[in-house]
Amino acid sequence: MIDDGVVARTLQAALRRGGDFAELFVEDRRSSSARLDDRRVEELVSGRERGAGVRVMRGETTGYAHTADLSEESLRDAAEAAAAATRASSGADRVVALDRRDVPRPHDVRDVPEAVDKARKAELLVRADDAARSAGSAISQVSATYADSRRRILVANTEGVLVEDDQVRTRFVVQAVAVGDSGLQTGVEAPGLTIGFELFDELDPEDVGLLAARRALTLLDARPAPSGRLPVVLRRGAGGVLFHEACGHGLEADLVAKDASVFRGRVGETAASPLVTLVDDGTLAREWGTYAIDDEGAPARRNPLIEDGVLTDYMWDHRRARKEGRSPSGNGRRETYQHLPMVRMTNTYLLPGETDPDAIVADTDSGIYCAQLGGGQVNTATGDFVFGMTEAYLIEHGEITHPLRPANLIGNGPETLLHIDAVGNDFGTWPGTCGKFGQGVPVSAGQPTLRVTELTVGGTAGE
Repeated sequence: MIDDGVVARTLQAALRRGGDFAELFVEDRRSSSARLDDRRVEELVSGRERGAGVRVMRGETTGYAHTADLSEESLRDAAEAAAAATRASSGADRVVALDRRDVPRPHDVRDVPEAVDKARKAELLVRADDAARSAGSAISQVSATYADSRRRILVANTEGVLVEDDQVRTRFVVQAVAVGDSGLQTGVEAPGLTIGFELFDELDPEDVGLLAARRALTLLDARPAPSGRLPVVLRRGAGGVLFHEACGHGLEADLVAKDASVFRGRVGETAASPLVTLVDDGTLAREWGTYAIDDEGAPARRNPLIEDGVLTDYMWDHRRARKEGRSPSGNGRRETYQHLPMVRMTNTYLLPGETDPDAIVADTDSGIYCAQLGGGQVNTATGDFVFGMTEAYLIEHGEITHPLRPANLIGNGPETLLHIDAVGNDFGTWPGTCGKFGQGVPVSAGQPTLRVTELTVGGTAGE
């Protein structure tokens, strides 16, 4: 992406004011999307963004500058601006010895989306629309979106690191609206993987459209959800976002250091049911949060956070790891070259257990079966959360029965981990975008089918 000599000279310029550490991050991002609404393909958009950021650290002070111009002169100016922000006066010239490293990719990408004709992408939307509308006459609206991105990055720093990565992601989203006596009901399905256009060799747009439509149609017959503390069975994949938000953020080292995590100071303590092992794994092939290196050049890793119920570690970026005298965990991420990196999750998930998922439902006399969660809120300092259930059913006498209207799940992350009493032998994931301090990055979350003995359900039955 940039000549190695230019990289080395940029880093040398960044250290001229006496910085302890300097880093160059270069990014070249391409993206395209197509959107269908009301049976018409209304948007076919593509874009490209290139630029670089220079970070200089001196003690506890960090300077950062970025530029969209990748010429050597502009990179040098950015390096000098970042160095000046550390308020150091001057330092001796230092030679930066770079060791270019090849980091193996977690999986191969066969069909780079930018080489695929836009008409083929638009055709997928039409097929999904036709399939969704064929699910029933009550389907009144369908919207579908195709999106892909290719992100090439280079990371170099004054510790000798020089690495590159090429990240490709493809996603397909269908939203269907059904109209009935209960009003408008919406169903959504949104698969995505860190692969190219070959995603559609294994994913039929018709299946995505039908699933979204059937969710909307099911809600037409839904009844109000009950309220109170009830057992909740989370279908595989459905609860991943809950554990990502209510537990994962509290295990990020920056929030721990700011005393904004309920898990602060608890390494080595019991934090969950002995059935629970929670992992953050940037190497999980093809998942939405997967990459070869993080945005600080550290190789992606599989990081156990909770093992058999015991809290074992936090997630670390370069800055926090350097301060604590340990190695980064591959969790330093940034939205674009215009942003400083921070500790972020990748693919965060609970490991499967040994119980048949159907047996978990059969062993639940009454409760809620949650098949899909929507958005939510969490207080990382306390662990308290509220999440919306967008697809849920009653469990009666060990059987899944009536669909329920959207309702909230209310609880506390650490308490929820302790109250998991059954873990299935299946597994599923959820792809999404994680927001933190104004930055969004791709992540996935997952879990097997599991049961929480008690969660508060904020339903409206009886009102």
